[in-house]
Amino acid sequence: MRTFQDLIDEAANADVSGWDFSWLDGRATEERPPWGYAKLLADRLSRAEYALDLDTGGGEIIAEAPALPPRMVVTEGWPPNAERARRLLGPRNVEVVEVEQGARLPFADGTFDLVTSRHPVAPPWTEIARVLQGGGTYFAQHVGPASAYELIEVFLGPLSRENLDRHPDGEVAAAQAAGLEIVDLRTARCRMEFRDVGAIVYILRKCVWWVPDFSVGRYRDHLERLDRRIRADGPFVAHSTRTLIEAVLPDVPHGLPPRTPVA
Repeated sequence: MRTFQDLIDEAANADVSGWDFSWLDGRATEERPPWGYAKLLADRLSRAEYALDLDTGGGEIIAEAPALPPRMVVTEGWPPNAERARRLLGPRNVEVVEVEQGARLPFADGTFDLVTSRHPVAPPWTEIARVLQGGGTYFAQHVGPASAYELIEVFLGPLSRENLDRHPDGEVAAAQAAGLEIVDLRTARCRMEFRDVGAIVYILRKCVWWVPDFSVGRYRDHLERLDRRIRADGPFVAHSTRTLIEAVLPDVPHGLPPRTPVA
């Protein structure tokens, strides 16, 4: 194995824009959930008329779909990711809209028959329901509670397992409060392996919310201990959690005024 300094220097200078994790090939692995989100998403996109993908990153998951709807829009809040998405998806006539996290979605009520997202930061349930057409679907894979805690706790110390964000029960309640009906809900716990300390530096630079104040300089002692541990005992093991959620917005009940028409 290369020296500690070589590994962290390489990872500290790697491009971490977008959601392409190919830099980690041969250095880290993550077990995939059993449902196969990309394949399920591709099927739904092939049958949609006007779809929206939230927090699209660099557009990688949408780019995998063989067929896209006649009209397809994606949103992203981080400008480098948005620019990457434009380069990747522009040739397929996908509109990329920059939307700051937590901001109102810049679309009329009832615009989309399908809204999707892979690992959204914080699903805006009220906005999702607002921009969906009656009978429309929200289909997504979310990061679940306590994901990668084994690694995060190396840097931040023990974390509470009580009242966790992103718990499926809480997300179901929030979706229902926004007027959506849950039609499918699945969870999975997936094994992650990090085979060198550079892989850990890279993932913490990419997933900045894991250790918000992370830098190599600030956490050098922690990284050196992890490096020694991996060299002595093999890959560092953690576990991600994932939730597959599908919800529909019921059609407007008979006798009620229609929602704002879409131009």
